[in-house]
Amino acid sequence: MDYPYSLDDYIKEVKEKLKENNIKKPHIIAHSFGARIALKLASQNKNFFDKMVITGGAGLKPKKTLKKVIKRWLFKFLKIFLPKERLKGFYSKDYNSLSPVMQKSFVKIVNEHLDGRLSKIENKTLLIYGSLDKETPLYMAKRFNKNIKNSSLFVIKGAGHFCFVEKPDLFNFTVKEFLLKK
Repeated sequence: MDYPYSLDDYIKEVKEKLKENNIKKPHIIAHSFGARIALKLASQNKNFFDKMVITGGAGLKPKKTLKKVIKRWLFKFLKIFLPKERLKGFYSKDYNSLSPVMQKSFVKIVNEHLDGRLSKIENKTLLIYGSLDKETPLYMAKRFNKNIKNSSLFVIKGAGHFCFVEKPDLFNFTVKEFLLKK
């Protein structure tokens, strides 16, 4: 990639791959960032997917905590006086590990919130979240569930952001039941 991708660029790639492989209206299982892509695509075209399984889905505007507000204010203040290299502690590990062009993509994508699009999603949707997920906490899962019409929420106790790896038998059983149900 030689320019910073937006969410729409990734959606274009997904559409091209499915068309190239003659795949129409598939069920989709999407995790975290992939869920962000699937959710936006489903909000744009209700007939693109059949059933959707979203696990650790991202894309909602996070809650503002006092700690986050103070950190953001401090960052903006220090940014005036210090070079970017000296502010690495303010950035996430994910962000710091990326190339400069990918950092720009990261910023574009995490700043695009899907809150206003959720009511447009009509697909039967199963939301699976780990009770210990710190990346996409349960309050986000509950907001997805509240705003996606045909959704249900299943919480895997004792699992985190990668609940499909941490509790694969329960995850797979739950997904299979959902996809096979008429």
